[in-house]
Amino acid sequence: MSKKKQKTNAVLPADAGNPADSAQSGKMTIYEYEQKYTRRQNVRGARLLLWMGSGLIGVILFVCLFFLTMRVYEVNEYAGYAVGAACIVVYICIFIVPLVKVMRTGAFQTNVNAYTAKEAKRHNRKLRHEIAEKIIDLTGKVEGVGWYDSETVGKLAIALKVGDEEGLKDALTRLYQGSVKKNAKELIFRSSLKCAAYSAISQTAKVDTALVIFLNLQLIKDLVYLYGFRPSDARLARIVSRVLQNALIAYGLGGMNIGHSVVQTMGSAVKGIPILGNAIAAIVDSSVQGLANGTLTTVIGYQTIRYLNTEYRLQNILDGVDVGETQEELAEACDELEQELKNKKRTKVTA
Repeated sequence: MSKKKQKTNAVLPADAGNPADSAQSGKMTIYEYEQKYTRRQNVRGARLLLWMGSGLIGVILFVCLFFLTMRVYEVNEYAGYAVGAACIVVYICIFIVPLVKVMRTGAFQTNVNAYTAKEAKRHNRKLRHEIAEKIIDLTGKVEGVGWYDSETVGKLAIALKVGDEEGLKDALTRLYQGSVKKNAKELIFRSSLKCAAYSAISQTAKVDTALVIFLNLQLIKDLVYLYGFRPSDARLARIVSRVLQNALIAYGLGGMNIGHSVVQTMGSAVKGIPILGNAIAAIVDSSVQGLANGTLTTVIGYQTIRYLNTEYRLQNILDGVDVGETQEELAEACDELEQELKNKKRTKVTA
């Protein structure tokens, strides 16, 4: 009887059988990780939302470029054809290419449970090696890129070569907390400044919308390339929905006569000076649109790096989690139960 009890206890999770042992080992179990970090998530639904959001952005961008082409065509037929051809190239370069590059980049698996944790850890380990190889290759081959600290990249290369997994993770963490973080902020600032400046110049709702989509997608692609991995489908779907929201806001701002509303409230101060009134209206319109679109781009950038940093931190935590032999234990428990039932059946027959 005591032997049977001993076998049955072996099937229970380590933290469920004796929480004190888990605490003493100082290692989080997969059940603790699952309770703390895993969230119920519809993976297929997230992927569907991601593609739907991307499709809507593509439609909006296509419509903006189409109307721009038709506007030029009304002025000159041949110029319209030329602009149309240019718009097709632009559509491929500023929408299709960034989207494909982002989607083809690997993502860490962190939303796991006891049954998927082992496979996720193997996947994450492989992805870490791929990221390390990309960073080392980029630093060595592209002169003056300046994205990564060369000393830390050297340590990363040594750790990768000798198979030092802890050294590799430590070097990657140092890069993400240091030079990568710094350069990510610079990328966001430059993209936001471009968005604000271009929006202030264009003064056209459709052009503003196309610019916001282009600069937002380009920023996401650059950040993903800098980090070497992309957010999960669920988080990427949220980023895409934010880009869609930014595009709609940009279109709405472009269609509003904000400056003229401000001038009207100024009353008699500019009533007798129509030229001054129009100038003030134009300045206010451009500054408001530029600031708004630039700010929205900044939000996109910081949302993206927040998701990337969160998922890198979670995969690091998961790598140190004690997964155990869940599948093997379950199979052993089933075999034991089957054997016990067979023994009882034989006992009844002999009796």
